[in-house]
Amino acid sequence: MATVTVWSRLLVTACAITRTTNLVARRRGAAPFLPRLFVLRYANMGGLDPVEFAAQIDHARSFRADRWCDHWNCIAAQHLRRANMLLRDPGDVDVPDLEDAAAITDDQVGALRDVVSPGAVLFADHGPQPSAQAIDDLVAAQAAGDHRRAAQAFLAIDAWVKALTYYQVSAFPGHDPHRMAAYHRSRELFDVLVRVLAPSIDVHVEQVDVTASEGQIVRGWLILPTTPGPHPVVLATNGLEGTVQELAVALLRYRAAGLATFLMEMPGSYAYTTPMSVRSEAIYRAVVDRLVADDRLDPDRIAMVGVSFGGYWAARMAANDSRLACAVACGAPTQRSFRGGFGMPDVIIHALAQTLGVSNPIALVRALRRLSIRDRYADITIPLLAINGTHDTLLSTQDTVDLAGAAPDATLLLYPNDDHCAMGHYRQWLDHSQNWLRQRLGAA
Repeated sequence: MATVTVWSRLLVTACAITRTTNLVARRRGAAPFLPRLFVLRYANMGGLDPVEFAAQIDHARSFRADRWCDHWNCIAAQHLRRANMLLRDPGDVDVPDLEDAAAITDDQVGALRDVVSPGAVLFADHGPQPSAQAIDDLVAAQAAGDHRRAAQAFLAIDAWVKALTYYQVSAFPGHDPHRMAAYHRSRELFDVLVRVLAPSIDVHVEQVDVTASEGQIVRGWLILPTTPGPHPVVLATNGLEGTVQELAVALLRYRAAGLATFLMEMPGSYAYTTPMSVRSEAIYRAVVDRLVADDRLDPDRIAMVGVSFGGYWAARMAANDSRLACAVACGAPTQRSFRGGFGMPDVIIHALAQTLGVSNPIALVRALRRLSIRDRYADITIPLLAINGTHDTLLSTQDTVDLAGAAPDATLLLYPNDDHCAMGHYRQWLDHSQNWLRQRLGAA
């Protein structure tokens, strides 16, 4: 196995250097040139069958924007058509077409809510599922009342989430026009979905725009408990090609934890107009300013959670912003990961270059090294939970170990034989981190 891994990494590196990734992908498929956790990551998000999704990746034979996006958009459209069919099946409600999600009005959101409400709580508790049979089994075991309506509603939400998940795969890793169009499709579908689900699952949601430095606008979602505040709040941010919807789908099951959540995407990715740099710290500071100023939130109980490159920002802000009470950094690159890595796929190298606004490998290495926070570990005096898998194939597990070892009040949580961000234990580390946050923030 080790030999196969070395040869695979050698192939990926050789193709990155010679710019022949697309040429080889025509024969071997996209899988060798994607991070090893790619399948598990999106399977977790959309409740995809990992075997089926892996086969779909194998049939993607080019990373060229038009071909890559055509492949995934076609699959997304199939799930969107199924969602529309299921939403209209009851026949007694005039529901809008999700194909034009951006044009859906508040009244139409109400009509959609009437259709999906019988399955909303069950979906929020258990997330999307890999098959219709799994949904039927879940409804039979858990749902009260009309099982048929609950199953129909759950299936509609599930197809909806799968559609926006596949559009997000299409958007990976962003920046060119085809991928950005897919990103906007995914985001529009999510923005309607969260408004549809919120009242049925007893949360309040609102879209919040925060204007930060250089005119950058953070378009995030604030999710609030319906109980009286002020609430402790968690600022959640994801990594290089992550989106708000990826975070939100996983966090719905924790809505009764007594925590408010603000979801945002990492600077430099997707909708941002300037590259990420050390100056992007000001963007996160502006978001914390906004949370502190909201009288529904407790300014003394603000936490930050980051995943992958978002974990870097959680650790950096923990060192530099005294308003944070605690932080969780999952799979954070902090120093060793910025040296560049043998076997890093060309698509990730390109995404990093675009995110950091550089045009050549030397400039990329320099930009990454400027991000190092090794000399700031000891300044993280608040409670810190550092999470990763023991065998991170994308970044360096040692970064997580070093961070936890040097920060004065840090706890290290490593999952044996797991990869970047411990995606094989996704539910377990989410459960653990939510309990950890509740304890440190004193959530009711």
